Amino acid sequence: METKNKIRVLIAKPGLDGHDKGAKIVALALRDAGMEVIYSGLHQTLDQIIQTATQEAVDVIGLSIMSGAHLPICEKLMTMMKEKGLEDIRLTVGGVIPHQDIPRLKEIGVAAVFPGGTSFEGIVTGMNKLFE
Repeated sequence: METKNKIRVLIAKPGLDGHDKGAKIVALALRDAGMEVIYSGLHQTLDQIIQTATQEAVDVIGLSIMSGAHLPICEKLMTMMKEKGLEDIRLTVGGVIPHQDIPRLKEIGVAAVFPGGTSFEGIVTGMNKLFE
């Protein structure tokens, strides 16, 4: 499935989580769907993620979180994005995300959540829906 618009996505691995295979595969799937993808690498601070997102003029920040720290990380990043005037960038998160945490993530402003097991087609469709 191809993307309708040229969406610029930053895939980021915040904190000490060292598992990046899934993030890299999702980055390739998004690229294959026609999106421009920047992968920031492992062990990024939230300040580094904000800086890269700003420098690269991305439309979406996609966090890959396997550590279970998705709620505090997303809350802090959303606060930082608002402080920097980056509300036009959509924040998405994927990885080990318990389904019961999805409503809270949406409540704090996360645009889309892709728990483990989400198909590549589902991720591409979800990303495209952010811009309809």
